[in-house]
Amino acid sequence: MVINVMCSLFMESLDDPFRALAPVLRDYPLGGLVSGIFVDLHGEATSEKMAYGHFLDGQVTAVVGTHTHVPTADHQVLPGGTAFQCDAGMCGDYDSVIGMDKNASLDRFTRKMRGQKLLPANGPATICGTLIETDDATGLAKSIAPLRVGGRLSPAWPGAEPMPESLLQLHLPQGQAETVG
Repeated sequence: MVINVMCSLFMESLDDPFRALAPVLRDYPLGGLVSGIFVDLHGEATSEKMAYGHFLDGQVTAVVGTHTHVPTADHQVLPGGTAFQCDAGMCGDYDSVIGMDKNASLDRFTRKMRGQKLLPANGPATICGTLIETDDATGLAKSIAPLRVGGRLSPAWPGAEPMPESLLQLHLPQGQAETVG
């Protein structure tokens, strides 16, 4: 099961997400009707995401944050067996400002030009994410590792084995190919 939670710190006022999770986890306990529960935390603050990780530890397979566009280096399996990472990062061009053309973004910050439309950056893409190994018997996490392929960020591929050849060629939407690593 995948649950998307909209965090509330620095975001629009929403119902209490902590309270909203309780009936879902009661009705669908890990190891009962579901063999895995992945919680996507969409929010600004790492402190709030960390609080959710500890709150849900042992009740869900994984808690991984989204929204800030920047992958964090805090991936870990919490003491109760829940995989956690504050933000998995975006899939897109990192020679940008969170995926948007950097020149337009710089104008917004340096010249206070708020009316300018932000356009997506179209350079080489980086695919970011996490790879989580689970225990089939419990539904909890055995390990979590970052995944970064292509573009500007340092590559990360879980395990000791080299990156598969099939991932060494990323095909960009414009039809251009980029060789990785």
